[in-house]
Amino acid sequence: MEANLRWVALTAVAPVAWGANYYVTHEFLPPDSPLYGAALRALPAGLVLLGLCRQRPRGAWWWRSAVLGLLNVSVFFVLVYAASQLLPTSIASTVMALSPLAMMLIAWALVSERPGIAHLAGAAIGLGGVCLMLLTATGGVSVPGVLASAAAMLVSSFGHILTKRWNAGTDVLASTAWQLTAGGGFLLPVAAAVEGPPPALSTPALLAFGYVTLIATALAFAAWFTGLRHLPAGTVGLVGLLNPVTGVLLGTAVAGEVLTVQQVCGLALVLVGVVLGRPTRTGRRGGGRIPLQPEPDKRPADESSTRSPL
Repeated sequence: MEANLRWVALTAVAPVAWGANYYVTHEFLPPDSPLYGAALRALPAGLVLLGLCRQRPRGAWWWRSAVLGLLNVSVFFVLVYAASQLLPTSIASTVMALSPLAMMLIAWALVSERPGIAHLAGAAIGLGGVCLMLLTATGGVSVPGVLASAAAMLVSSFGHILTKRWNAGTDVLASTAWQLTAGGGFLLPVAAAVEGPPPALSTPALLAFGYVTLIATALAFAAWFTGLRHLPAGTVGLVGLLNPVTGVLLGTAVAGEVLTVQQVCGLALVLVGVVLGRPTRTGRRGGGRIPLQPEPDKRPADESSTRSPL
């Protein structure tokens, strides 16, 4: 029990760091440089993890890393950066809280893993909570910000499903390092072409980038995947609820954002929806329970030979 609590505490580093990332980006990073912001978050973190795992891609993982790097890193980080600049911290993190439910529905469409009634009910309740949060927000809500946050959620969810299908027998830390390095490598020349020279950064901005790169990306991903190795995926999914909770608490306590009673109710509905629709590790194949991440050590020996090559 004590060992499990230690793994839970370590895993909790990831969603707390991700929830705080919205506030750090919104308050300290340049608002007009989303491409450089995403590149400076991804590439150094990928190189740090690459130095730790000391593994290079082999075979199909060269092109798989490129595809997943575009989805999970390049496009996702740019959209998250934009959403963090355009939306209050509490709302941006709440929209992203629907990611587990989006993964469930995308997996239903792409890999024929049918969700159960509880999962569908969770999706409906969670969507209702997001609508309540957005429609009752004080001071109006940026429509582009909401679209950026929703697009980030969908893109990353699709990327996670592909990662789930492709990750059999591959070290998760290594595949994460490859994705971050590839995604950051794609972003850097695009940022130079579109945004020109890198933005001038003040000391607070440099410190913020240090947090985003080392804590909210490298350390957070390492903690998250370590937790997935030692804990049931359903437990890790519940720990992930600390992401929107952290975003809301920081938005109200530090950034001075005001939440109405309706918005608090909306947040509660989102949390209920995510709990009902959370992926779990156990259950029948194709029966509607989606693991957040496959566990190579526990995979049947012949499963990789029967999995679709997509």
